[in-house]
Amino acid sequence: MTFASQFHRGQDSKCQIRSTNDLSRRDALAGSVAVAVATSSVAVTATETATSDPHPALGRTLTRVAFGSCADQDKDQPIWDKVVAAKPDLFVFLGDNIYGDSADMNMIRARYAKLGAKPGFKKLRETVPIAAIWDDHDYGEDDAGANYPLGKQTQQIFLEFFGELPESPRWSRNGLYASYVFGPKGKRVQLILPDLRMHRSALIEMDLSGRGYKSWAKDKDKAGEPVPGPYQRNDDPSASMLGEEQWAWLEQQLKMPADIRLFGSSLQVLADFPGWEAWINFTRDHQRLIDLIGQTKASGVIFLSGDTHYGEISKLDRKVPYPLWDVTSSGLTEVWPVLPPNNNRVGQAVREENFGMIDIQWAGAGTQIALQICDINGTVKVSQAVPLKSLRA
Repeated sequence: MTFASQFHRGQDSKCQIRSTNDLSRRDALAGSVAVAVATSSVAVTATETATSDPHPALGRTLTRVAFGSCADQDKDQPIWDKVVAAKPDLFVFLGDNIYGDSADMNMIRARYAKLGAKPGFKKLRETVPIAAIWDDHDYGEDDAGANYPLGKQTQQIFLEFFGELPESPRWSRNGLYASYVFGPKGKRVQLILPDLRMHRSALIEMDLSGRGYKSWAKDKDKAGEPVPGPYQRNDDPSASMLGEEQWAWLEQQLKMPADIRLFGSSLQVLADFPGWEAWINFTRDHQRLIDLIGQTKASGVIFLSGDTHYGEISKLDRKVPYPLWDVTSSGLTEVWPVLPPNNNRVGQAVREENFGMIDIQWAGAGTQIALQICDINGTVKVSQAVPLKSLRA
């Protein structure tokens, strides 16, 4: 997302630092992803992981997952120190991992190299398994969709940088979508990463009666009103975020056995009308996603999202299979100058650099999940407790 001129329900507690003993199962990871699978107290059989995409850490029981988005490679990135200090079992990049925005593939590679040279990011990739999806700026062009002609080229560069395993189907898929299943039965976490770029239909801009968006937005901000982005809902039944091939894939993923499903979306899923890119811009696909969760009886879904340059937690509990939560973390370096509307927002937005955290306290039917957004100092600014038993279709 772009704005031409950039104009807490806090708890003041730190994202808990875990002891070395808590992490004794962690293998050292080197390169852009681990070269060896971390050990787990319960092995995952070939049958259990047969429909998971390959990842070096599938055997790991996840109790802490960190995530974030929107990292400008030309800026300092001190936030990585706090992410690493929190010792997550996995870090999920949700897009705009760089600001590539170029038709020159050598320039895209150079910008990835800048990210790779950041001391904090180097420490992250040496110690924490990474899973990643892209958004528009690492796809190659601001707010681009299926009409962007260079997606296959930027896809290959993305996979090279993140060290995708050679046997991964992402090398040959028409898009970067992926699904991973971590941990043993009873503590099984599925991470679903849809591609919201390669197949996305065109956006529709709002009618501002001939006014430019910048001037219109400034007036709304001056009046103290929420400032939505320039896009409106697309009600065309043929318009799509995912495309039919990816929808069929997603249905199969939601049928897989899992205790918790982290749905890593590069765009907000539950925000009701931010006016920027979001699932709600494509009303048919937004409802289709909710309906598919119900039809497949896919319990345990929690949405993780990025893109916005502010953090927030959203909740939808009307006409859904069970209460749905969306934790938005953005950005690792970026801060948005104004706050768009969102009637589904729970508490306050976090309008500073931030990263997200999912903490899982495994206890069978009593399993508890903490949704958190942490600032650049590792302080929890927004937190929400969610009992796993409440996420049942």
